[in-house]
Amino acid sequence: MPSLPTVQPGKIILNGENPFIWLHETKGGPRTTEASIWTITYSEKGSGHILLIKSELTNNKWSIYTDNHEMTRWMQTTVQGMLNPETADLSIPIIDADFSRDGDVLNSWIQTVKSAQDEIVMEWYDIKDPILVQDQTINEPGRPYGVSAVMMPAGDAKLTLNGQRAKGKIWPMDLNGYPFSTAALAFSENWRSEIN
Repeated sequence: MPSLPTVQPGKIILNGENPFIWLHETKGGPRTTEASIWTITYSEKGSGHILLIKSELTNNKWSIYTDNHEMTRWMQTTVQGMLNPETADLSIPIIDADFSRDGDVLNSWIQTVKSAQDEIVMEWYDIKDPILVQDQTINEPGRPYGVSAVMMPAGDAKLTLNGQRAKGKIWPMDLNGYPFSTAALAFSENWRSEIN
């Protein structure tokens, strides 16, 4: 009989998607826009969506849009807060929003977030072949969680807020010897914590 896959130790705390767009005016320069959009199918606080964005379009302050407040605050104290400590600030206001998406990942992928006041559209183009990434550093300083994910770098991407396009662009980068970029689709994300 064929051998069965191995089981990674630890407790699954989160499953979902986390595409992102980081825009820079110069290669290696500061991020002018940082946007991360979660579609969560499983967490300890249920399912839902979150958009975290900081840009000149938001006056360089973090904005958070969601359809599940409790899950969002939990994410700020766990995985999201670990990935970017700035987003762990629970005083950042939460804005109610609806989320939709379109595309086929072979050509382009579009995610739209609509609140009572705003419409944010994130678009990824020229999507490259997927790669499987794993980070098994659990309980190391600053990394209490491990993750596996399918990452699909984009050759181009853009973000608009109420029809105004964010300045800057994405740039190529290296990910452990593989071609990557500062915008990517991140699917099948599984985050786990170690069981003591």
